[in-house]
Amino acid sequence: MSPIALDPPAVARPSHGNNYSSAIPIIDPTAARRPTEAVTVDSPNLTYTDEALVAKYTFHSAEVKQDGQRYSVKPVEKNLELKTLRAVPKTGLMLVGWGGNNGTTLSATILANQHNISWSTRDGTQTPNYLGSLVRASTLRLGSDAAGKDVFVPFSDVLPMVHPNDLVVGGWDISGMPLDRAMRRAKVMDYDLQRQVAPLMAELKPLPSVYYPSFINANQGERADNVIPGEDKAAHLEQIRKDIRVFKAANGLDKVIVLWTANTERYAEIIPGVNDTKENLLQAVKDSHAEVAPSTIFAIASILEGSPFINGAPQNTFVPGCIDLAEHHKAFIAGDDFKSGQTKVKSVLAEFLVNAGIKPLSIASYNHLGNNDGHNLSAPAQFRSKEISKSSVVDDMVEANHLLYKPILETPKGEKAVANGEKARTTEHPDHVIVIKYLPAVGDDKRALDEYNSEIMMGGRNTLNIFNECQDSLLATPLIIDLVLLAELLTRVTYRSTPEAEFENMYSVLGLLSYMLKAPLTKPGVDVINSLNRQRGALEAFLRACVSLQPASDLINFTQMQ
Repeated sequence: MSPIALDPPAVARPSHGNNYSSAIPIIDPTAARRPTEAVTVDSPNLTYTDEALVAKYTFHSAEVKQDGQRYSVKPVEKNLELKTLRAVPKTGLMLVGWGGNNGTTLSATILANQHNISWSTRDGTQTPNYLGSLVRASTLRLGSDAAGKDVFVPFSDVLPMVHPNDLVVGGWDISGMPLDRAMRRAKVMDYDLQRQVAPLMAELKPLPSVYYPSFINANQGERADNVIPGEDKAAHLEQIRKDIRVFKAANGLDKVIVLWTANTERYAEIIPGVNDTKENLLQAVKDSHAEVAPSTIFAIASILEGSPFINGAPQNTFVPGCIDLAEHHKAFIAGDDFKSGQTKVKSVLAEFLVNAGIKPLSIASYNHLGNNDGHNLSAPAQFRSKEISKSSVVDDMVEANHLLYKPILETPKGEKAVANGEKARTTEHPDHVIVIKYLPAVGDDKRALDEYNSEIMMGGRNTLNIFNECQDSLLATPLIIDLVLLAELLTRVTYRSTPEAEFENMYSVLGLLSYMLKAPLTKPGVDVINSLNRQRGALEAFLRACVSLQPASDLINFTQMQ
């Protein structure tokens, strides 16, 4: 495997005989390099040392006791100290499924930004950028200036973060096709950009990957020409661990993050004595048990190597034993399933309707797409994994409004109390159906159609119809970048609750990455929050806490209280 070489210059220049479109380089603001610590905070609660930012922060919440329709509320304060290491490490990213649409799109995007390659389109000259990235292309409100005007800063400027141009990228794929050919097969990038990055992409070839045919659609077998041989899952685990170590050493990396962007797998059956504890799961790997999935092999390897692992697909990679293993090793994991288009809109629109006192009665979501993701999802078992991740997105918003949705005393007839990967319903729920169809002609340009049928005042009805056409991989790729940059940042943050205590790592399951994920993984027993506004608010609040700033509030702006 030849990873993407680190090449941070921000000027366009000929390479491999390519003819770049612009003699004077124009760097998009989302790709530009800015000061590593653009934001400094003048506060007695924030200390700058050579090594770290050390912030004292008081977390405010409320403890509620309910007695029928009466509520007793007690304000609660918790003092924390947060330490963020200032040095930005040299970071590697290893993609499982590097030769797929997302992997090739990510690699081409980073190469185009590294070399500032512009290209011709029917609309004119296009410059490379990182549009769609929360970290690189969005801002947050820092505060107000002396005149009372809001001041906004790039998300990436609040704390020291890795620049995506500096990521060293490698990975695995069951297809051994070099990335220039895989990029052409994906049909995502404009032809002129493909032409210019092809010589660089041709140098990139995935490592052999883990392939267990029962977990993905049989139609993927024709691609599987680059697999780790044999059926010994323990040997496969050791090979993946070795690959991570070799990649890290060969590229002089401080950290490696592993991310699954390969095919959606079927759900693994949760079996007591097999994958319910860390000890049983490791034994199941030694026994080459049939219910140990490829994605779980990669997760275990990453945990044991101290590399954060992120699952970008909907299957239950993180079986209970895998979470147990991560907790034991204080390793970092996150998932599941990239939230790029239809589900992201749903997490906003459903919340808007419910918070407006409008009651969604049914939500019908239809998709068709023609890329390899759609091809794999044409099998029922793989589609079921996706259906679960897409359908759960409205659950917490519905359960939050007991005026609209009444509690239910028993599980509806014909419904399992707890299904594999799902939880029992406790309230009324809108009828919710998900349909995904494979239509090769549309390629990566996914179509999504949604109908929201809601009850309004006095028995009236309101219907919202949304049609969304999007290039699937060009929405997913920025999410990969965000997941990696934020996961790396979180590995540098430690905290303690008393001055006498030792600083400790964040909890293993990185719930702060929920904004980018359809079915956010949480600590066992903790409720999922799917609201996109709350997910982003949590990220903003965390960044502010690390520099000893309270969450931003609009109370003064709306009341003009002086």
